[in-house]
Amino acid sequence: MTTLTKLTPNAAADRLKAGNAVLIDIRERDEYAREHIPGSISLPVSALDSADLKLEAGQKAIFHCKSGMRTDSNCALLAQHVDGEAFMLEGGLDAWRALGLPTAKDAKAPLEINRQVQITAGSLILLGVLLGWFVSPTWFGLAAFVGAGLMFAGISGWCGMATLLQAMPWNRRQHA
Repeated sequence: MTTLTKLTPNAAADRLKAGNAVLIDIRERDEYAREHIPGSISLPVSALDSADLKLEAGQKAIFHCKSGMRTDSNCALLAQHVDGEAFMLEGGLDAWRALGLPTAKDAKAPLEINRQVQITAGSLILLGVLLGWFVSPTWFGLAAFVGAGLMFAGISGWCGMATLLQAMPWNRRQHA
């Protein structure tokens, strides 16, 4: 399996400052819209196969995600899309931010879909349990239904709740 050489946030920042590297954010567009490293390119790993990644002569790619886990698990795929050596930002955006390096935030951008699913699913499960205890045991079915949906999403890779939430008006805003 091909691996990407890990760079600390400071080493990555130095390479970016020197102009011999391009930072590529592999998170989904809704995550990028909420917060990203200035100057980074949004190239979601889900769209990588259809993308045409071109680097200038002498430039190296530095891939990153939120924590480094997504980049690490996709390193072979990412390395196939660049010629020569490529890197990954160790610890991702979280490590970059923890060192006080700059990020661009847009508080008006919708929360990431995964967070919206977690909030909605958690709220529905809690509501089902509370109503089941205080109103009627039939309401426990709501918690079971949502739990079954989450289990199906984990097994199949398709989440109906995420699809529904993406169609909501607050998620229709165009992202950069």
